[in-house]
Amino acid sequence: MPDPGLRSPLLDFFRRGEVARDVRLLAAQGAFAPRAQEQVALLVLLADDADPEIARATASTLDGLPLEPLQAFLAGPDVTAEMRAFFAARGVAPQAGTVPASDSDQPLLDTSTDVADAADAPGAEQPDGAEDEKGRVVISSLSVLQRMKLAMKGTREHRAQLVRDTNKLVSAAVLSSPKLTQQEVETFTKMGNVSEDTLRTIGMNRAWLKNYSIVAGLCKHPKTPPAISMQLVHRLNERELKELMRDRNVQEGLRLLARKIVTKGKT
Repeated sequence: MPDPGLRSPLLDFFRRGEVARDVRLLAAQGAFAPRAQEQVALLVLLADDADPEIARATASTLDGLPLEPLQAFLAGPDVTAEMRAFFAARGVAPQAGTVPASDSDQPLLDTSTDVADAADAPGAEQPDGAEDEKGRVVISSLSVLQRMKLAMKGTREHRAQLVRDTNKLVSAAVLSSPKLTQQEVETFTKMGNVSEDTLRTIGMNRAWLKNYSIVAGLCKHPKTPPAISMQLVHRLNERELKELMRDRNVQEGLRLLARKIVTKGKT
């Protein structure tokens, strides 16, 4: 499988083969990515998919990418060497004097003109006061693709709602959003209704794990996979460890390990 060299929670779902066939087919048709980076990366990933129909759809979409916008995209500073090499092998490369694309938040090929832009969908505006519940209801009625677009391009409030979405791809899109801040990620680790997959994804991101508050939040969250929390607990200070020892919401094994670390530190 060709690899685009780009990492994100959304792309990793495709890498691991955890995406249903109909969704992979949409991605192969260029219709399952909120912006150019993901659209192109998914096409690279699916270029030699084991499913012949998906492979053919990917090839057709690649052939249909508009040349000049593609060259401008490839000239951008955020494009990986792997993506440039993939398209160079297809005879496509930025030409001398090509101006890098200025708007990578839009897909190169818009195949979803029949779907309203989620950020402009009625009721998808930023929730406010008494409108919060109405906003949640309207957002839940959007299609998966619309919710993914909103996860990528929406507001902080939208991301706080959509990170709890029951569809793994939507919550992964939240964690892949270029607008996401570490403060938001810290907040996610304190939400009781986020999924184990979301916490696992956060716990596998080295950049986020440089933030002590995120590490502490993961250790205290009862849904964090033990394989992650048992490693991170060694990074907690004594005060946090003592709190963890008394926390009946976390797994018994984690409390015992916290106690062992504290006891060892006193000897």
